[in-house]
Amino acid sequence: MLVRIPNLLSQEEVAQCRGLLSRSQWVDGKVTAGAQSAGAKHNLQIPEDSPDAREIGSLILGKLGRSELFTSAALAMKVFPPLFNRYDAGMAFDTHIDNAIRFMPASLTGGASIRVRTDMSATLFLTDPADYDGGELVVLDTYGEHRVKLPAGDMVLYSATSRHHVTPVTRGSRWSSFFWIQSMVRDEAARTMLFDLDSAIQGLRTKVSDTSEVVGLTGLYHNLLRRWADS
Repeated sequence: MLVRIPNLLSQEEVAQCRGLLSRSQWVDGKVTAGAQSAGAKHNLQIPEDSPDAREIGSLILGKLGRSELFTSAALAMKVFPPLFNRYDAGMAFDTHIDNAIRFMPASLTGGASIRVRTDMSATLFLTDPADYDGGELVVLDTYGEHRVKLPAGDMVLYSATSRHHVTPVTRGSRWSSFFWIQSMVRDEAARTMLFDLDSAIQGLRTKVSDTSEVVGLTGLYHNLLRRWADS
């Protein structure tokens, strides 16, 4: 499942994020790479404990909590605090698969350390496509290759089990936020069916309101969610 979430951030919020990031310290992106992806990763990143990163991360998490599309697609139990990367000319990230488990230290959670199972990956674009060449996110799945390059403020959500890469940037600079989600519904096929069912129900509600059939489908959705959701 690959879901585009348009306008997660407004243009004013994008400008706010870029202003904070522009004054921050950028380090080698390998600091959060796993053993396999370290050799494939060539970009810059804001340190996880950066005050600016945490401020922007809080903004993004708040916007996610108010996004009906994100809620329906992800059914999130945990969201890893958003990270921020940058690809300048000549930088890329070769094909890799994200680590299955990400560790959140107590310094990021404000309490005990937490482990997050990475069911879904997210990329929130912070640079407009016209401002750089290359830098496409390419996701490979059963149905082939999906090339993603979205307007600033838009986000794409996709399965963390997918092989993916970022093509080399040849002009300009590509900035984005990236993070992972542990879903209440571990099984990807079940999660996709629930998203499709919820989308169909919402579409029907706009056309025929809450008929008995729509109420019945809504009950089916919630009963399936009860059956499949982790407690």
